[in-house]
Amino acid sequence: MNRTLIKNATIINEGEKFKGSVLIEGTVIKKVIKDEPLPHADNIIDAEGKWLLPGIIDDQVHFREPGLTHKATIASESVAAVAGGVTSFMEMPNTNPQTVDIEALNTKFQIAEEVSPANYSFYFGATNDNTHLLSKLDPNLVCGVKVFMGSSTGNMLVDDTMALERIFNESPILIATHCEDEYTILDNTEKAKKKYGEKIPFRMHPVIRSAEACYLSSSKAVELAAKTGARLHVLHLSTAKEMSLFSSDHVCDKRITAEACVHHLWFHDEYYDQLESMIKWNPAIKSIEDRDKLRESLIKGKIDVVATDHAPHTLSEKLKPYLQAPSGGPMVQHSLNVMLELVKQNIFTIEMVVEKMCHNPARLFKIFGRGFIREGFFADLVLVDPENKWTVTKNNILYKCGWSSLDGQPFSTAVTRTFVNGHTVYENGVVNPANTGMALEFNRKHKYERSIC
Repeated sequence: MNRTLIKNATIINEGEKFKGSVLIEGTVIKKVIKDEPLPHADNIIDAEGKWLLPGIIDDQVHFREPGLTHKATIASESVAAVAGGVTSFMEMPNTNPQTVDIEALNTKFQIAEEVSPANYSFYFGATNDNTHLLSKLDPNLVCGVKVFMGSSTGNMLVDDTMALERIFNESPILIATHCEDEYTILDNTEKAKKKYGEKIPFRMHPVIRSAEACYLSSSKAVELAAKTGARLHVLHLSTAKEMSLFSSDHVCDKRITAEACVHHLWFHDEYYDQLESMIKWNPAIKSIEDRDKLRESLIKGKIDVVATDHAPHTLSEKLKPYLQAPSGGPMVQHSLNVMLELVKQNIFTIEMVVEKMCHNPARLFKIFGRGFIREGFFADLVLVDPENKWTVTKNNILYKCGWSSLDGQPFSTAVTRTFVNGHTVYENGVVNPANTGMALEFNRKHKYERSIC
């Protein structure tokens, strides 16, 4: 069996930062080595001066396939993902057809098996009338049930109170929610139309999709989860007010967990006049005070996971006026770079970034054998040069849509190599497009849950 040795790396894993080496045998980590002789290997990679991290696990992406492939495909966006150090992704159901039945769910798994260099799983989309299918989901293969408690791209709004209670009562797996109160947003939109007509400025986005709209919906989700005992994960939190809903307990001790997205940790509302639709996301990017509270909550443990909500649209779609421009943007190629830039700015530590982007997604979803640099775990690994300065340009953007809200942004760290299941899928700007990814497995038995915690 082929053996690869990554030697002389600075390994960041489980709260430690130490000089060491990792031996890969086939698809798994055979040995993590500190202060002992190095074993024989067929291939040797000298990682002197580089950081070695577990592969990033992104629990919220939109890769647009099937049906919206003019924007993106599972193949194109998983290539961008591994170039950014993301070795596993969980993809959302608002495609065409929507992933709201078992056949549509299986189709996505089949596509990914054929084309994805990254590991994958897919959410099942809950609707007002498909709760009878929840019992048919395999908890060991399906990452979660997605509930849109506010409408967004692909309008899958679940607005029936009885349907929501059935979903929260009957889902056999984690429920992930998009929380914005639809009626507050509609009312705010009408007020903006009266003031601006059809020419609503993009800086109104966080006024229309307001902090109150977010809190009304997320508090309802938390209340439902507390009432039913459901396992709830609230996605892309964007406001300071919502932080009161979550505890700072360890992720393994929570039934209700929270996610923040990179763009909400990086941008704030003063960017709208400059970037306009390029930073139009749902939920909206809000004030600098909201952004800073999210950062603080990440440090304190109220927010458990950092993800992207990667959601590409074509540039021509995004350049439409406010009411027609779709929300969402690409981020999966650049999420680790953004977080490492915040490390360079002394806002976060590298150990915390690894916890929130690697360890905690594995813990929270109970992913089998990933998210850590441990012997016997799959060799999903990322080498980062911490002193490699570069700038995002159209020439190095790999998203099918060809643009990024970070265009022109300089970074001071770079992903130099990404391994998925022991295979090099990205090295110094070159992607190996082989379908090395595997379907993620979820071991949701109590014994395993504690073992990775």
